[in-house]
Amino acid sequence: MPTDTLAMQAFRRQVLSPHKLRLFMLRKLPLAWLAGLRLTALTSEVATVTIRYKYLTQNPFRSIYFAALAMAAELASGIQAMMHTQGGGPVSMLVVGLQAEFSKKAVGLIAFTCPDGDAIAAAIAESRATGEGRTVVCTSTGRDEAGDIVAVFRITWSFKAK
Repeated sequence: MPTDTLAMQAFRRQVLSPHKLRLFMLRKLPLAWLAGLRLTALTSEVATVTIRYKYLTQNPFRSIYFAALAMAAELASGIQAMMHTQGGGPVSMLVVGLQAEFSKKAVGLIAFTCPDGDAIAAAIAESRATGEGRTVVCTSTGRDEAGDIVAVFRITWSFKAK
């Protein structure tokens, strides 16, 4: 289990504030802001991001467009990675792979949860210790309001200490 540093706690307070998160997304992730992504939970181990079916996220089949789902799934792992890079030397992070499985039509509110904070923290720590790049495959599972799985994304992140 990763140590929850003061820098990580400060980052968590910033992004869990709805107003501050919206400003951050408007500045750095404008499509996520337009799509209405919301960060509902963030710990050292787990993050949850929600996306709602609405005009800007729809596809012609009356469900959430796959790219909007991918954005929410990626943010669930990426926000954890950003938190774990706080307080140490700089670390570059990049998505280098993506796999997706869709099992049900995504309508209503979809919550993507990624429980891979420990693996992310370990990869970042190894990269900082060795100076070499590390990759982690993070799984973000999207569930609808009934708790049914609608999609599973596997996002491969690359981390390299600078």
